[in-house]
Amino acid sequence: MRSFAGCLSMESPTGVAATPRALPYYVAFSQLLGLTAVATTGAWLGLYRGGIAWEGALQFNVHPLCMVIGLIFLQGDALLVYRVFRNETKRTTKVLHGLLHVFAFIIALVGLVAVFDYHRKKGYADLYSLHSWCGILTFVLYFVQWLVGFSFFLFPGASFSLRSRYRPQHVFFGATIFLFAVGTALLGLKEALLFKLGAKYSTFEPEGVLANVLGLLLAGFGVTVLYILTRTEWKRPLQAEEQALSMDFKTLTEGDSPGSQ
Repeated sequence: MRSFAGCLSMESPTGVAATPRALPYYVAFSQLLGLTAVATTGAWLGLYRGGIAWEGALQFNVHPLCMVIGLIFLQGDALLVYRVFRNETKRTTKVLHGLLHVFAFIIALVGLVAVFDYHRKKGYADLYSLHSWCGILTFVLYFVQWLVGFSFFLFPGASFSLRSRYRPQHVFFGATIFLFAVGTALLGLKEALLFKLGAKYSTFEPEGVLANVLGLLLAGFGVTVLYILTRTEWKRPLQAEEQALSMDFKTLTEGDSPGSQ
């Protein structure tokens, strides 16, 4: 019964899981960084790149905005769902986690279509830079991760034992893909600055300074999200029904019984 008692010890007297004292501050800080990064992306594109449109030269600008919103901000928030919503039912939390990933995927897909369509219209080459290689790899891995996650955790056919065995891999690859997305965005930002500014980049052009600030915001958001995810004491505690399923799974796989704890 030790594991069950450990779960109860993390709850308040009312049976509701207590929120770690520092967690809300870190989550709020991550949201401040993420929203500021999105706003700074819009400001950079509006002030120095002419704004955003689907047709003409401004179509390219759809790409960075969508990628920052989708594959960085929304994906990061999807990863934080299980830290923030600690007392909702597991199914509700799963659905919210999945929906955020769906929105992130759709927005990122729009950004991907925009850049390929822009290159086609202008006659530019595709997929020659390190940024584009990393971007395609990140997008494909993200899509595969979502499909596999849906099959295991939202589709009712997967067994509890299968989900339990796959869960650590799902968590690892989710964090890894998020890290890839942030790194790819930084590569793309640097590439865009060098293409336009060239040697002027080293003269502290205002656009270069603003874009550097944007890069720091993206990196800060990524680090803060990963920090929250790696704090084991901030994990969402098992609810009673999840604890019972976990103990039953241990009984079946290790020959234990709840009474032997």
